[in-house]
Amino acid sequence: MFDERLTINTERLILRPFRPGDAGQVRAVIEDGAHPTALPPGAPGHPSAIAQWLSHGVHELWRSGQGIHLAMHARDGVVGSISVFKTLWGAGTAEVGYGVHPAYRRRGYATEAVRGLVGRLLGEGPLRRIELRANADNLASVRVAEKAGFTREGLLRGAGFEDDGPHDLVVFGRLRGDERWVPRRRIESERLVLRPFARRDAFDVVEAVKGDSEIARWMPWAEGYTLERALEWCTRLAHANGPGYGGNFAIQPKDGERLAGAIGVQREDHERGDAELGYWIAPWARRKGYAVEATQLAAAYLFDLGFHRVHLLVATGNRASQAVARKAGFIEEGIMRQVLPIPGGWADAVLFGMLNGEISWQ
Repeated sequence: MFDERLTINTERLILRPFRPGDAGQVRAVIEDGAHPTALPPGAPGHPSAIAQWLSHGVHELWRSGQGIHLAMHARDGVVGSISVFKTLWGAGTAEVGYGVHPAYRRRGYATEAVRGLVGRLLGEGPLRRIELRANADNLASVRVAEKAGFTREGLLRGAGFEDDGPHDLVVFGRLRGDERWVPRRRIESERLVLRPFARRDAFDVVEAVKGDSEIARWMPWAEGYTLERALEWCTRLAHANGPGYGGNFAIQPKDGERLAGAIGVQREDHERGDAELGYWIAPWARRKGYAVEATQLAAAYLFDLGFHRVHLLVATGNRASQAVARKAGFIEEGIMRQVLPIPGGWADAVLFGMLNGEISWQ
């Protein structure tokens, strides 16, 4: 049986059981009409049933021994839910499903939640296989499965049913040990190495983040950052890349072992061939040109993967990062209003873009 207090911390989310104190947020979800997707199956459609559901109904799956429903809790509160169900303890198999409030989609929460939960379940305990099923015409869910490290295994014709009728289902599976086969790339320049994160990097990550005013000003995930979170990032989350996913890299100068920062793909749009890069630099490594060099390396790497365009979003007040984008050869394209989450709210951002073929520094 699953631990009734199962709690998983990811970079931006806390996955935890629903509790009576969630009544206000569940009511808001219901009033938004988002309960069919943002809350687990069986969630009430009327506020009068919330108390009973939170005290009993939402925990029925756990009591059956076949799974558990967890809330996706972000900075703004409950933004969705994720569930494990159809667990066969003897066979070591289970299925995972999720839902995100429409107002919080396209932020990577679903992928992050699936990675976090599946990584925990396959990393400890008796489960050896997790399955995920998605409607074949639901491209967003298909991409979540791929980015979370699942392998497409087959198509079940007409096996799903929605209000508009039957749908084909794509079956994805992930086995314990699959993550060992994800290719790890190493990119080098004259001064830098972009490499996969390692356990030893956690200490440098914490040292860079804690007490640094610049990172605290622009990075929402840095608040209350701990060694435990750094270890989870360096050993698991930073490596949980699905097929075609750009990945996360530690930035390391060739003349030393100390971590200089990180750069990675924030999101991808494979239909448009567009990828977004993000990075941070440790205080000791600033004003050395490392950020410019790492951004150029990562952009060239993405173009080699077949992307047509790479872009950066930089808060309008972050002059240093804007200078990095320009020095790396990116073109300023405009201002996107309230698009970038920062501690305490949202910021306007300068959009910088580069097209494949515009690289002038190679």
